[in-house]
Amino acid sequence: MTIEKSGADIIREALKEMPTSAGVYRMLGDDGSVLYVGKAKNLKNRVSNYVSASGLNGRTLKMISLTKKMEIVLTKTEAEALLLEANLIRKLKPRYNILLRDDKSFPYILLTDDHAFAQILKHRGAHTQKGKYFGPFASGGAVNETLVTLQKVFLLRNCSDQVFKNRTRPCLQYQIKRCSAPCVRYIDEKAYAELVEQARAFLSGKSRDLQEMFASQMRQASESLEYEKAAALRDRIAALTRVQHEQGVIAGTLQDADLIALYREGERSCVQVFFFRGGQNFGNRSYFPSHSAESSESEILTAFISQFYINEPPPRLVLISHAISDVALLEEALCMNSQVKVEISWPERGQKREAMDQAVLNARQSLVRRMSEHATHNVMLEKVGELFHMNTPPGRIEVYDNSHIAGTHMVGAMITAGPEGFDKKRYRRFNIRSSELTPGDDYAMLREVLTRRFTRLQKEDPERAASWPDLVLIDGGVGQLSVATQVFADLGVTDLCYAAIAKGKDRNAGREWFHLPGKEPFQLPVGDMVLHYLERLRDEAHRFAIGSHRIKRSAAISESGLDQIPGIGSTRKRALLQHFGSSREVKSATVEELMKVEGISRKVAEKIHQFLRPS
Repeated sequence: MTIEKSGADIIREALKEMPTSAGVYRMLGDDGSVLYVGKAKNLKNRVSNYVSASGLNGRTLKMISLTKKMEIVLTKTEAEALLLEANLIRKLKPRYNILLRDDKSFPYILLTDDHAFAQILKHRGAHTQKGKYFGPFASGGAVNETLVTLQKVFLLRNCSDQVFKNRTRPCLQYQIKRCSAPCVRYIDEKAYAELVEQARAFLSGKSRDLQEMFASQMRQASESLEYEKAAALRDRIAALTRVQHEQGVIAGTLQDADLIALYREGERSCVQVFFFRGGQNFGNRSYFPSHSAESSESEILTAFISQFYINEPPPRLVLISHAISDVALLEEALCMNSQVKVEISWPERGQKREAMDQAVLNARQSLVRRMSEHATHNVMLEKVGELFHMNTPPGRIEVYDNSHIAGTHMVGAMITAGPEGFDKKRYRRFNIRSSELTPGDDYAMLREVLTRRFTRLQKEDPERAASWPDLVLIDGGVGQLSVATQVFADLGVTDLCYAAIAKGKDRNAGREWFHLPGKEPFQLPVGDMVLHYLERLRDEAHRFAIGSHRIKRSAAISESGLDQIPGIGSTRKRALLQHFGSSREVKSATVEELMKVEGISRKVAEKIHQFLRPS
């Protein structure tokens, strides 16, 4: 009889050949999944702590018991180990690590410098385009607000180079006084360059200097009886004043810094990050890291900061709400990763402490709201479980809907919801592939979607560990329910709870009928909380399905509009799109404008014009 080795025994064996140098270790489960990733200045000393039960909490003991294998990676320094640890945690998301649980990129403002008349625009992703990047901003909304101010004050263009090149008259942006119309040379290159430099100064924190300069110019214009110019300068001063008022006092005391505030209650916490660049507040964002109740504030903040700045460059100053251990190590790692000397500190008094206290209060309010929403979702899930006679409340609900117009651009959609609300990372679109399907056949569309979805689940997660839904809701009535029943029977799925939700005879919201296999259809009282919750799920699936259909339809229009013109091949199509920028611009072009494209004769131009704009 063979005796299975315990996790502690496996760790003891790994220690026999464990080096004393710096590095990263991984603890793996029996299925090869990563349970935990850790770093150490001395691997042997650090890992040896796991073989003694004294001083270890229950969560750590459970992790040790599940460990079936140890892997290590050596590094030159402990700082390198910290960076590698953060990268692996972000990538592998180990079960027993503190996880950031957010991988959204931040938007920036880009001021291009590869054109005589610089363009200003919102940018996400890698910084590959030439120009100056300002940010990060906490959200797209924060970027949009700043862009509106920049356009009002500095009258910079936001159109693409292709549109700029082909304009013959000013666009709407000029009419609403948000652009100086350089496309039609209403402003010369030198004057526009001055506006660009002023915008750079504004984004670099010199808004008060600009305001004083505009005030001086306004007085001079007024004295010279140039009242229209003076009024324009007045409007620009007013826009700058509003920005300064909205920023508050603290923005003036922090030039380039991130303010990171933590508030926690047991196993739940919120980290609020405020971005200050050039003395301006670029917004804030809330994070809800995953950790155990035993994790300290120092551990949570250290893990958060190391993971947060893996893909984003840190500022020179990072202010945090709680003291952390190994601050010098964390500073060294951030400096190594960004090539910028970074200081991490926790203010204890003065304006920075006041700002931190306010940020902690914001974090607390965000956590309270999230916990309240979580509790509400749990209550609703319990009631849904009771409604559909489930043994336990559903942890994952999938809702399905289809969308098409007269059988064209058919698409299926699936949304997912659970204790945290809508889980948009797990939404799925299904482009209908079947060539035998009759256009507009909703039943056949649903059959294809469900078959593809659950065939894949059977292949990828046969043990039903995590990916399977507990409840499937389908937008439809008896017919859709019959399709689902047949699909699940064909696939051998016999223990899944599913139902169809259909609007009443007059398609009035609040009068929905629920259809379950083998049971009589029923309605819930108007105003019932569970009914409202299920309506929200159904409506979200409907919204996502329509959005998916519009995306597919728009793509088809933009891709095939020129393809359908007789005699227009790939070369001419490419030339037209490069010249005009989009098929919409091609459609609005005159015959004479079309003839300006290389390879387009008058005869061809007339053919294109006639096809795209038939009389």
